[in-house]
Amino acid sequence: MADRIPLRPVRSAAAADRKRAAYYSAAGPGAVRPTRYQLEDESAHLDEMPLMMSEEGFENDESDYHSLPRARIMQRTHGLEWFVCGGWKFLCTSCCDWLINVCQRKRELRARTVWLGHPEKCEEKHPRNSIKNQKYNVFTFIPGVLYEQFKFFLNLYFLVVSCSQFVPALKIGYLYTYWAPLGFVLAVTITREAIDEFRRCQRDKEVNSQLYSKLTVRGKVQVKSSDIQVGDLIIVEKNQRVPSDMVFLRTSEKAGSCFIRTDQLDGETDWKLKVAVSCTQRLPALGDLFSINAYVHAQKPLLDIHSFEGTFTREDSDPPIHESLSIENTLWASTIVASGTVIGVVIYTGKETRSVMNTSNPQNKVGLLDLELNQLTKALFLALVALSVVMVTLQGFVGPWYRNLFRFLLLFSYIIPISLRVNLDMGKAAYGWLIMADGSIPGTVVRTSTIPEELGRLVYLLTDKTGTLTQNEMVFKRLHLGTVSYGMDTMDEIQSHVRDSCSQLHSQATTSTPPRKAQSSAPKVRKSVSSRVHEAVKAIALCHNVTPVYEPRAGGTGEAEHAEVDQDFSDENRTYQAASPDEVALVQWTESVGLTLVNRDLTSMQLRTPSGQILTYSVLQTFPFTSESKRMGVIVRDESTAEITFYMKGADVAMSTIVQYNDWLEEECGNMAREGLRTLVVAKRTLTEEQYQDFESRHTQARLSVHDRALKVAAVLESLERDMQLLCVTGVEDRLQEHVRPTLETLRNAGIKIWMLTGDKLETATCIAKSSHLVSRTQDIHVFKPVTSRGEAHLELNAFRRKHDCALVISGDSLEVCLRYYEHELVELACQCPAVVCCRCSPTQKARIVKLLRQHTHRRTCAIGDGGNDVSMIQAADCGIGIEGKEGKAASLAADFSIQRFEHVGRLLVVHGRSSYKRSAALGQFVMHRGLVISTMQAVFSSIFYFASVPLYQGFLMVGYATVYTMFPVFSLVLDQDVKPEMAMLYPELYKDLTKGRSLSFKTFLIWVLISVYQGGILMYGALVLFESEFVHVVAISFTALVLTELLMVALTVRTWHWLMVVAEFLSLGCYVASLAFLNAYFDVAFITTMTFLWKVSAITVVSCLPLYVLKYLTRKLSPPSYSKLTS
Repeated sequence: MADRIPLRPVRSAAAADRKRAAYYSAAGPGAVRPTRYQLEDESAHLDEMPLMMSEEGFENDESDYHSLPRARIMQRTHGLEWFVCGGWKFLCTSCCDWLINVCQRKRELRARTVWLGHPEKCEEKHPRNSIKNQKYNVFTFIPGVLYEQFKFFLNLYFLVVSCSQFVPALKIGYLYTYWAPLGFVLAVTITREAIDEFRRCQRDKEVNSQLYSKLTVRGKVQVKSSDIQVGDLIIVEKNQRVPSDMVFLRTSEKAGSCFIRTDQLDGETDWKLKVAVSCTQRLPALGDLFSINAYVHAQKPLLDIHSFEGTFTREDSDPPIHESLSIENTLWASTIVASGTVIGVVIYTGKETRSVMNTSNPQNKVGLLDLELNQLTKALFLALVALSVVMVTLQGFVGPWYRNLFRFLLLFSYIIPISLRVNLDMGKAAYGWLIMADGSIPGTVVRTSTIPEELGRLVYLLTDKTGTLTQNEMVFKRLHLGTVSYGMDTMDEIQSHVRDSCSQLHSQATTSTPPRKAQSSAPKVRKSVSSRVHEAVKAIALCHNVTPVYEPRAGGTGEAEHAEVDQDFSDENRTYQAASPDEVALVQWTESVGLTLVNRDLTSMQLRTPSGQILTYSVLQTFPFTSESKRMGVIVRDESTAEITFYMKGADVAMSTIVQYNDWLEEECGNMAREGLRTLVVAKRTLTEEQYQDFESRHTQARLSVHDRALKVAAVLESLERDMQLLCVTGVEDRLQEHVRPTLETLRNAGIKIWMLTGDKLETATCIAKSSHLVSRTQDIHVFKPVTSRGEAHLELNAFRRKHDCALVISGDSLEVCLRYYEHELVELACQCPAVVCCRCSPTQKARIVKLLRQHTHRRTCAIGDGGNDVSMIQAADCGIGIEGKEGKAASLAADFSIQRFEHVGRLLVVHGRSSYKRSAALGQFVMHRGLVISTMQAVFSSIFYFASVPLYQGFLMVGYATVYTMFPVFSLVLDQDVKPEMAMLYPELYKDLTKGRSLSFKTFLIWVLISVYQGGILMYGALVLFESEFVHVVAISFTALVLTELLMVALTVRTWHWLMVVAEFLSLGCYVASLAFLNAYFDVAFITTMTFLWKVSAITVVSCLPLYVLKYLTRKLSPPSYSKLTS
């Protein structure tokens, strides 16, 4: 795959060879080879060594391997060539950036000490806690909008031409002929921006004015969200948004913990468990928070939403109390409290909160078609200047030639038609209306009406996973015990096995002797299927971090701890909460087969059997899931038998080395993964009391160590993770959104490359990529190993280079390292993959990936997501699509297009995107053709009449030509279509041609220029040859033939007729014929009613149009376009 990527040397090849020779040929007994590039594989050949071994690296003898400068992508050019080729733009940008930095010098972010309830003790000033999404303020609105309009050459040109008409010597026609179209465009733009800005302002005001309870010495007071300060003690009720980043001090829940929803922050809908600071949770009453002398030391504000380091210190106790704070003690802004009432101390506000730091500012998006038309406009302007100079030269530079030059520039100004902007903007509005009116994609909203054509030029689609491709609803599908497998249709068998086994154990317990001492070795006798099923189900019911939550009855208020009488413990009132939806699905499944989790706190768990018996287990140790270990475990003691059991579950790669030898685990996990199921391997080990006590002492000692704590704890735990009894393998399905697979297939056939960016775990992301067919079943997957240094990234990229046609799966941490050292190489390698999956991505990383793709490939990108964490990615892409889902409307409101379901993307791109682009390309070129024809006629007229700078048509004729006489037929091109929507969906391959930009290119533009020059010359020369006596007849013949030619050219361009197009043609023709009676100042009415006039006009029109019709027919026959086979 990557063997084709050129390695770009910084110096000449000869210099490179000399350097490499010196480096690699150091030989002899005394020779020492430089050690700067020492890696794990010392014997690697040169071609397997670094991706970009720049000579810059060989020169820097004083720098080590890890501090090598990033390889340059291109050689820099200097001097005049550099200045002309874009250096001037770079200099201007640098100056502007410097001025902005001087005016808005950013405050350096520092760590802080926050005293509880005393904002006045803050050492420095912190930002206001207000949210601001507006682009402009009262003073910058008009200048800002005008700048956005006139930064385009097209609009700036119109402004200069319009202003020139205030100079008497340069005045060509009436002022309204120039200012009316420009004023209309500006009025529409300013109105649209004003409405959008007002809506943003209203949304900000609503969030900033939300009321919260603030705890003071005098009690509770209500404060607005925008008035909250660092150091304030804020009370947040259940289902209320956390207004700022806080450290969690206290909760009304007895366990000292609470659940929060983080869907608007990281996109995950699972509830997260947060733990209050134990020192403040133990205080008898709320008011005691002011009776203690305590502070929080917090690290400086960071982007990372998954980490936090800080300390809590209480000074007035003896000795002072110190508690370390981590991510589980924080409540980030924009999360929602899901259980109980919480009290926290504010540590970060406003733009220093994690949610705001991970949100990028919205940018004004400009479509590729607009940029291409802007380039063509510049080419037309050069042609206009050249034509004017030629005219003045042929005139002989007589008299005030510079004034004549300006007059010629204005005479030929119709080469760049002022109606181009109006037609395109109205066309974009029409496409938006057609998209929203499409019954096949109901609920679709076009929020940005300036870029509908972008939907037809996309090459990369970057999608979120949770809630976008999936419904985020887990369903238990499979239980495999080695010799027997249970699916959805045999769950009743499991139920009966659990019931039989529980009743058997219950009867044994009532008649047996006191509990025997637990045996560490597994029994040798082969167990019955019922007991094996029961053990597997019990292990799944105990090994998790799920908490059953019961809604309090109405009446329980405030901080008072809810007594049990205030709670309804019925099954209907119980919901399960956990950090992962997989866990919830497993526990819900155990409930459905008879073992129900009824209660859980930090030290115990209670299960209910099918007969109603309550089994109580003490939780001795819990080992949470981490992305490194890929497993979680729990040690429990059965209160009835005193038996201690260590349960563990995890990914097959992690568990295969831990469990006893078996011959089925690997095969069955592979089978389930191919079905798109998320697999978990469950195992257990029975411990004696002595074994557990020995483990506990070693584990406690390891946790108290200061250095290498994590390694020591892992080593102690590893001593238990040996020779475990394999119980079962579970298969859980994350339900995909409806029709995701055919939609992704359609997009792939359309030539769109799909990347999945998710904050989820690597295993989960890989499973969804397979089940959604983002990665085909036969395709290899290269999982990029975790890398932390340049050397590791270097080796792993080399390993990836040798893979061909395989999908890439990479984590956010590894991605960060690779982008730091090998940005260009990684992006270029990834772009050659059929699919890419990036997991554990933060919102900022998602946006950065989008920007990198845009910079390195110069292709159009589209981002699609449904949560607040996707907003940055959506705003960074050329085209952003938001889905209204369970995670709220943040993505939908920030996007350019809002849809209801992922399956609507297919039709939005393949049908509406394709037709919008092709229609706009045809419309833009036709409007240019309309201006070029009349400018050619003016050039012919001036050259025949001694190069006089006199207009051929004046006053209303020019205004009418650009509006009522030709506007309706030309604008009706927005209804044209080459194939029916059904055909476009059936053959998405038609979309591929659009990405090459062939509908609007310099080639197609040149063809239209030649057509315009031919028709303009024929119309003018024909009129001059055929007129007899008066000059006014030339005007009448040529203008009438011009209008008829334009109407016929529209008919020639149209591929599928719509009844409105026919109406537009006849309406325009009727308007022109009717207006002839009122144009006495321009036409000889007596002449235009004669047969002579009619045959002359008809002859000229036929000569100008007939050859083009013949050419079109021959082209369709000899070289038919791709869509013609489908329409025939």
